[in-house]
Amino acid sequence: MARIISILSLTLIITISLLSISGTNAQLRNNFYGVSCPNLQTIVFNVMRDSVRQQPRLGASILRLFFHDCFVNGCDGSVLLDDTPTFTGEKNALANRNSARGFEVIDTIKTRVEAACNATVSCADILALAARDGTTLLGGPSWGVPLGRRDARTASQSTANSDLPSPFANLAALISSFSNKGLSARDMTALSGSHSIGLAQCFTFRPRIYNDTNIDPRFATLRRSTCPQDANTGGSNLAPLDIRTPNRFDSNYYQNLINRRGLLHSDQELFNNGSQDALVRLYSTNQRIFFQDFASAMVRMGNLSPLTGTNGEIRRNCRLVN
Repeated sequence: MARIISILSLTLIITISLLSISGTNAQLRNNFYGVSCPNLQTIVFNVMRDSVRQQPRLGASILRLFFHDCFVNGCDGSVLLDDTPTFTGEKNALANRNSARGFEVIDTIKTRVEAACNATVSCADILALAARDGTTLLGGPSWGVPLGRRDARTASQSTANSDLPSPFANLAALISSFSNKGLSARDMTALSGSHSIGLAQCFTFRPRIYNDTNIDPRFATLRRSTCPQDANTGGSNLAPLDIRTPNRFDSNYYQNLINRRGLLHSDQELFNNGSQDALVRLYSTNQRIFFQDFASAMVRMGNLSPLTGTNGEIRRNCRLVN
C-alpha cells in the first residue's frame, strides 16, 4: 500500500509540474481527442501492454522511434514513412538503418484507432502516446502527453543523418545537438536515461570497449566476448545498454556510468570529469528526481515543431502519405 501511495504521489507531482510545460505550445493539449476519439489512450495502452509483455525490448524501441522522429524536423511522424520509388524516407538514415524497429506495433495501433475514430488521430500523436506507455510499462514514470500533432507529408534522410546524435559523440557535441533543438544540457542528461532500457549493436560500442580508457576492465572484457574487434565480424551482435536491469526503466543507468560501465562512448561522456557529473550522481541516488526530469524533458521534446491546424495531414496508413 505504501508503494502504491508513493507511485500515485509521484504521478501527481509530475502531472502538476507539467501543466505549465504543456502550455508552451497552446495548439497541443492533453485532451485534444477527448470528444473526437475518447478511447484513444486506452487503445494505445492496450496494444503497448500486449506488445511489451511479449517482447519487453519493444518499449525501448518505440521510445527511440519517438526520439528519432522529434529530432528530425519535429515530432511529425516522418520517421514512420517507408521509402517508395519516388520518395526517400528516414528509415535508412545512418542511425535508423537495420536499427529502428517497432513499426509493426504502430501499424497495429493505427489500425485499431482507425476502426474506432476514422481519419481523426495522427500517427505522430500515436507514436507520442506509445512512447509514454512503453516507458511506464517497464517501470518508468508517466506523464500527460500534449496532443494535436498532424503528420508530415515529407521526410528528410539528410537531416536525420546530420541531426541525430551519434553514439561516438563527445559531451560538447551532445550538448550542442540538444541545444540546437531548444533542449538544455539537463534535458539531454535526463533523456539519455532512456538507455536504462533496450539493446545496442556491437558496431555502436566497439570503439569504446577496445579503445576507451575510462571503462571498467571487467565490463570491457565481458562486452568483448560477444563483440569482436574485427570490424567485419559481429557488428549486429546485441548487448544491453543497462547491464544491471535491461528490461526495467530505472536509475541504474546512471550508477553504471559512475562505475565506468556505460556501453556507448556517448553514454560515458555524461560522467567523465565534465559538466554533467554532478547531475549523474544526483540521478544515480534519487530516482524520483530523475523520473520528474525525464517526464518534463519528454514533454519539451514532444513540443518540437509540431504540425498543427491545417498543416500536414492525418495519415490513414502511417507508412505512406495519403
